[in-house]
Amino acid sequence: MKSNLKRTILALMFTMVAGANYVYGQCDKTVTLKSSKTVMLDEEGKVEKTKDEATTITISKTYISIVPGDEGNTMEGDITSKTCEWTTPYKTGKTVVKGTLTNGNGNEVHATLTIVGVDGKVTLTFEAEEKGKRKIQVVADKFE
Repeated sequence: MKSNLKRTILALMFTMVAGANYVYGQCDKTVTLKSSKTVMLDEEGKVEKTKDEATTITISKTYISIVPGDEGNTMEGDITSKTCEWTTPYKTGKTVVKGTLTNGNGNEVHATLTIVGVDGKVTLTFEAEEKGKRKIQVVADKFE
């Protein structure tokens, strides 16, 4: 009887560890988010401007690259911190990435990218300390 209980507990622990690796396994992988619309928000979070443009955001374990439709505004740089909590990979969860990014003009910004997934809808919000409370937001057409 004790032997069966031990096996059951051992099997349950193995399943939990394997499941955690599956869910959090995406956090160490390079992910790419593609969007066709960019929304600029003012200090109060109200839509200031909407722009139809293809944007690609790539986040690796150590690096961020943002390529908007206007490729002259490309930003890239090193990640300084990253938290990742997804209950369903690429569908439900949250990642917060902080980094120092440089644009094509050599200007540096201290950015926070927050990726939130709710019921399969994935939204990325970009904030830069140097821009105050203004934000840029995109909804992922594709997130992988």
